[in-house]
Amino acid sequence: MVAAPLSPPSQISEAVPAAPPAPRSQIGTFGFDAAGMERSVLPGDNFYQFANGAWSSTTAIPADKSSYGSFNLLDDLSKQRTHGILEQAAADPDSKIGSAFTAFLDTAGIEAKGLAPINPWLGEIAAVGSKAQLAPLYAMAAALGITTPFATRVGQDDKNPEIYVLGVSQSGLGLPDRDYYLSTDAKLANTRAKYLTHLTTMMSLAGQPNAAARAAAVLAFETGLAKAHWTRIDSRDADKTYNKLTVADLARTAPGFDFRSMFAANGTAVDSVIVAQPSAIGGTARLIAATPLAVLKDQLLVRSLDAYADYLPSAFDKENFAFYGTVLSGTPEQQVRWKRGVEFTTGALSDEVSKIYVQRYFPPETKASADALVKNVVAAMDRRIDTLDWMSAQTKVRAHAKLAAFTPKIGYPDRWRDFSGLEVRRDDALGNAMRSARFEHGYNIGKLGQPIYRWEWGMTPMEVNAYANFGMVEIVFPAAILQPPFFDPNADPAVNYGGIGAVIGHEMSHHFDDQGAKYDLTGKLVKWWTPTDTTAFQARLDALGKQYDAYEPFPGVHVQGKLTMGENVADLAGLAVAHDAYLASLGGAASPVIDGTTGDQRFYLGWAQVWRQNIREEAARQRLLTDPHSPNEQRGNVVRNMDPWYSAFGAQPGQKLYLAPSQRVRIW
Repeated sequence: MVAAPLSPPSQISEAVPAAPPAPRSQIGTFGFDAAGMERSVLPGDNFYQFANGAWSSTTAIPADKSSYGSFNLLDDLSKQRTHGILEQAAADPDSKIGSAFTAFLDTAGIEAKGLAPINPWLGEIAAVGSKAQLAPLYAMAAALGITTPFATRVGQDDKNPEIYVLGVSQSGLGLPDRDYYLSTDAKLANTRAKYLTHLTTMMSLAGQPNAAARAAAVLAFETGLAKAHWTRIDSRDADKTYNKLTVADLARTAPGFDFRSMFAANGTAVDSVIVAQPSAIGGTARLIAATPLAVLKDQLLVRSLDAYADYLPSAFDKENFAFYGTVLSGTPEQQVRWKRGVEFTTGALSDEVSKIYVQRYFPPETKASADALVKNVVAAMDRRIDTLDWMSAQTKVRAHAKLAAFTPKIGYPDRWRDFSGLEVRRDDALGNAMRSARFEHGYNIGKLGQPIYRWEWGMTPMEVNAYANFGMVEIVFPAAILQPPFFDPNADPAVNYGGIGAVIGHEMSHHFDDQGAKYDLTGKLVKWWTPTDTTAFQARLDALGKQYDAYEPFPGVHVQGKLTMGENVADLAGLAVAHDAYLASLGGAASPVIDGTTGDQRFYLGWAQVWRQNIREEAARQRLLTDPHSPNEQRGNVVRNMDPWYSAFGAQPGQKLYLAPSQRVRIW
């Protein structure tokens, strides 16, 4: 029960009827954890803290996590459920998922084998005697999921989405972003020093002589890569990153590396490719040509050890976590082995686990309820397009057509992948991992020349997440996110619309964000707006970018409005559309008052609740450099752009979140 109204009594109409009895929600009285609120904070000063402050001050981040919040809560539940599935499967010697899980947990066997399982691959690296052999070696590494200076992947052609094409993009860094190598910031400089120690340690553990000097050379090479790389802001621009070249043209514009040999060895002997960052690819090729072969081999050696540290003796595993877990993310303790085993097995044999999970934990009625909610949110977006005062009638017609072309995917795929061709051994953890990587590589390159796999999912049903796929014109919501606090069939509809409804609106709005809006109803990257519409749209994007640029989570460290633009637009539009859908769901009736709260108050509290999160400083700083999502507090506070939020919570001029009506950003 809520002890007091969330707003002054003057904001609640006495004519609103009381709520009828309903099945009890899993959280609180109506789906919101009111005990987690911090009522001493004014909603108009910091709505996120008002809704979540008490939860934040009393909730510790578990030692094996870099952050903890609503998403982690459900991820833990998914892992526990999947653990039960795998434990049961492990008792069956003929179960593929059981064998994969058992092998991963066999740390004694891993320790006893030492480096023997990976030595054949390390021998392949050591045997390379000339740069002419480097391109095939990089192809072999890519098939094993090991990072090389050039990333390749088969995907839809943005300008011809009915065919698959090979893409090439910048890669090769061992640190999360180019800024970690190039920035003069003291904290990043300290991280670089610790990275050098990590490189040295990994080489020493592998028995390599002169480890310190060789590690320094690897760091210098990667620093050169960082200088050539594009920023994340430029790399998310769909227009800038679409550069279709023949392989012959690529060889001319990026001399110093044999791309044709790499593609052939990779099983992708193609005539043309999409190059994401041409100047970075060219700079990388020139850098490789100028770098001693021994350094290139050492870099691949360390990348290999880091990639497979989970399946190597504990000294490698612990060192890998000490840097990537603790130094970079601030996480004190590594996850227990079974949790990592769940991650490995679901990654290697996704659908083999997924179909059992769905059968046990995703009832048809939940899928039906979610389907209905999705339809309501899509319908609200359709109505909202007509109200836009900045968009021409011509473009509105095209926007309606694009919305009508959406394919929502709810819960799980309607077709499962076949993993019968993947060999899994009960006593070969590293071999299982390598064979799985090669299997995935073969699956990906096997798409070339095939019809588009429109049934395919990019996430498992166990993932607490959702996504929009521009080329497929689809929005996808795995089963695991369709649970409280995001969605509860027994919760008040206002909370559901503020939670999963806004998430649905978010993913739908991605198709109309600063990049998604560049794709038409067929998923094609093409100009379908009038120049006047584009100018009006950009002006609103600029205003939103300035709003987020002003946020300063740490002294001198700001949110990057351009990096986070797509997610900010999706938050802004998705929340507005979900609110429209909630009001429409009332069918003209007034929303009930529940525990002293109005429907609008419960709607916005439902939004704030899903963004509850405590995060370690190291992880927060890393995300500010690399994550296209704004920090959760700023995501919760996007409500400052919503007129109904002001009415619901009485935000006033002079309060920190208050924006005059003319300053509130309205896009979709």
